[in-house]
Amino acid sequence: MPSISRLTDPMFGSPAVLAIFSDTGTVQRMLDAEAALARAEAHCGVIPAQAAAVITEVCADAGVIDLDALAQAAVAGGNLAIPFVKQLTAAVARRDAEAGRYVHWGATSQDIIDTGAVLQLADALHAIDTDLLRLGDACATLATAHRATPMVARTWLQHALPTTFGLKAGGWVDALRRDVTRLRQAANQARVLQFGGAAGTLASLGDKAPAVAAQFARELGLDLPALPWHAHRDRLVAVATALGLLTGTLGKMARDLSLMMQTEVGEVAEPSGPGRGGSSTMPHKRNPVGCAAVLTVAVRVPPLVATMLAGMVQEHERALGGWQAEWDTLPQIVTLAAGALRQLGDVAAGLEVDAARMRANLDLTHGLILGEAAMLALGGRIGRLEAHHVVEAASRRAVEQGVTLRVALAATIAANPAHAGLLDDAELDRLSDPAHYAGQAAAFADAAVAAWQALRAV
Repeated sequence: MPSISRLTDPMFGSPAVLAIFSDTGTVQRMLDAEAALARAEAHCGVIPAQAAAVITEVCADAGVIDLDALAQAAVAGGNLAIPFVKQLTAAVARRDAEAGRYVHWGATSQDIIDTGAVLQLADALHAIDTDLLRLGDACATLATAHRATPMVARTWLQHALPTTFGLKAGGWVDALRRDVTRLRQAANQARVLQFGGAAGTLASLGDKAPAVAAQFARELGLDLPALPWHAHRDRLVAVATALGLLTGTLGKMARDLSLMMQTEVGEVAEPSGPGRGGSSTMPHKRNPVGCAAVLTVAVRVPPLVATMLAGMVQEHERALGGWQAEWDTLPQIVTLAAGALRQLGDVAAGLEVDAARMRANLDLTHGLILGEAAMLALGGRIGRLEAHHVVEAASRRAVEQGVTLRVALAATIAANPAHAGLLDDAELDRLSDPAHYAGQAAAFADAAVAAWQALRAV
């Protein structure tokens, strides 16, 4: 599983979430599950209260488990829980031989591994939700501040029409709002106890099974599902899928920003800082390193989500391969998504916006970007098709003569007596101002921010 020791983890992960899914974090939550199970069984009169107290005390520190020995023994055992329970039982027995008899009473390996994973997910998704709100707030601030800041809208990577940077940021905000909703729904569904015993019947606890299960869930602050879900993985896959969609959103944002950071475009820049974005050979470089990390995650996560989806096809009551495929896959999805979110949150919070460059880029085509505006203005007087011909001819004239569309359009209209007086100088000036042809961009940006604020108010 991911750990905080790998050299690239700080680049692609979030410290808090990496710690949750570290080897120690994984073992500690398995210990938490064992301790809660013992307390629940003592509460219901299944095991002695003294045994539960000792088990809880021993489970308080992950150091009780030898991680290296656990990893090696898991090769033969087929999962971590078998050697884990063996080590835990020995540790409890050293403290109290009688208590050692009641470790893992009535449970199966998957109960502890799955419940531990659910606890990890709960902690990690809480951290992700916090960072997601931080990113959304930063984007909402950008959308509000630049609701009317004109810039080029690009389709097929080419100049299309004027828009505003506020609308672009508003699109990010609205997508993030949907991601918050999806992730919270998935997190709530996944916050459930796994407790079914060897074959999902809890026969080991007889008629006390329902009471133990209910108390077990209460001890951990988890919901009690209607029945064990050993071979039904949709809840966890829903989390993986929601995180896959989130990384897609983050990747789209990072793609936008990195394209806008190109030297030839220069409309935004990532925050600067010592050693950030430099090159080992080119001292002038300012690379979009945060965006690069996010885009890397956006490439890596989709195949991992596909693995989770493929693993849903499981055999009978307990899986052979599908469940095991989740052990590394789901933590990787969560930690990568958290890392991308952290990176982009830092970028958005300190993003440098060059409104003057955005305005200058609108003028690169010398007004041709406003051809549609001119065509529609003329179309109301001479019909759309004829207006299209006039603006098309004016556009060719502008390119051939190296003049602006305004100059070429005035000349083209003047050259045809039938069109004389169609557009006066004031209207030609208005049609040449990109700020007058941004449509509902500012209103759409405002709507996105309002929807985000409504989410934040809940």
